[in-house]
Amino acid sequence: MLIIFTILMAVVCLIAYFNEKVTKLPHEIALLMFSAVIGFFGLFADVIATGNTAVDVLMETEVLDALDIQDFLMEGVLCIMLFAGSVHLKFSDFKRMARQVTVLSIVATLLGAMLYGMLFYGASSLLGLGFSVPLCLMFGSIVAPTDPIAATGILSKFGLPKDISFLIEGESLFNDGVGVALFVVFSSMVKGTSTGGFFSIMARELFGAAFVGFAVTVLCFQLYKRTESEELGFFISLLTVTVSYIICEKAGFSGAIASVVCGITFSALRAKEGTIGSPERLEHFSSIWDTLDLLLNSLLYVMLGLTFVQVLQMKHVVLLSLSAIVMNLIARSSSLAVSTLFMGKIPDGYDRWSFIKLLTWGGLRGGLSTALAMSTWDFLPPDTYYILLGCTYAIVFFTTVVQGLTVRKVYDGICRRLAKQGAGTKQSA
Repeated sequence: MLIIFTILMAVVCLIAYFNEKVTKLPHEIALLMFSAVIGFFGLFADVIATGNTAVDVLMETEVLDALDIQDFLMEGVLCIMLFAGSVHLKFSDFKRMARQVTVLSIVATLLGAMLYGMLFYGASSLLGLGFSVPLCLMFGSIVAPTDPIAATGILSKFGLPKDISFLIEGESLFNDGVGVALFVVFSSMVKGTSTGGFFSIMARELFGAAFVGFAVTVLCFQLYKRTESEELGFFISLLTVTVSYIICEKAGFSGAIASVVCGITFSALRAKEGTIGSPERLEHFSSIWDTLDLLLNSLLYVMLGLTFVQVLQMKHVVLLSLSAIVMNLIARSSSLAVSTLFMGKIPDGYDRWSFIKLLTWGGLRGGLSTALAMSTWDFLPPDTYYILLGCTYAIVFFTTVVQGLTVRKVYDGICRRLAKQGAGTKQSA
């Protein structure tokens, strides 16, 4: 573990330094792009040295087995990263926009998974792959949830309007539980087992997780507010989210939802108890969580980049990768179009189509989708597994790099168009 950690940190530091001095891209995007380049160069060096094909080298390498994103995220740091992303959210903002966040988290994710699944079923039928409808719907549930790590790590740095930024972050933080519930239902259909249905799973995961996250946070906060030590305060907050996550995972609830509830509740209690400690202590609390979040984000994006070479094991790699990206945009925009009919008020200054366009382009995917795709290794044939994993990587790479780099330009273009429309309306009046 120490060797792997040291290698990953070396890659993080070298890429971050090069990016700081030369390319000046957003930190997470630079890590993903350049670590993917390193992964491909390493693969081709092995191909030249051994004389084997790229697929043979990938099958024999131990590096990809060592970089287990599923265990790293789902069995390790996901709860910490979700807490770090949600602890800065204000409870007042969540109450004010609860309807919009709920509709985006549930309706948009459910519709997105269904639409993507059916589009993927059509594409697989045209290519003669013979995938079943449940398998394609399971893949839809893998790529439908937007990624909270990407949203808080990348989009928060682009200076988007407060309400839009909150909706993107809020949706990405809460739709994980919906995506996982859908994945459990559809994967059980693929495996031929019974789960009890989506809505029963959703109710159990959501309400059980919310109760556990809230109860554990309230109890642990009694210690937090009575200590004067900055370090102990951080330790207590870390204990809060890890205990909540473990309880939920053992009880069959959503550990991801519980982690978000912990973060929002902790933030609300700290705001309510505003006299706790000095301003310096509050600033130190935020600083140490930001640093930990940046470290874990950096490791995750490097792992994603280094393992991106696995797309070469996918049949019809180019065609399916491009199809996956296009289908993702269609499913995302269509699900948002329907969701806006139920979410009520759209943030001030935006018409419906501008809102859909911005949230479509701001719907990044990341580690969670990759981890869910990797978890299918246990019950899918290798060829099918690598197709699903390869398509997932294609979507993650495109949304993170291409959409992540251009979302600010999309936002600026929307603002210019709305400004012209407003000026034209005033002239007509």
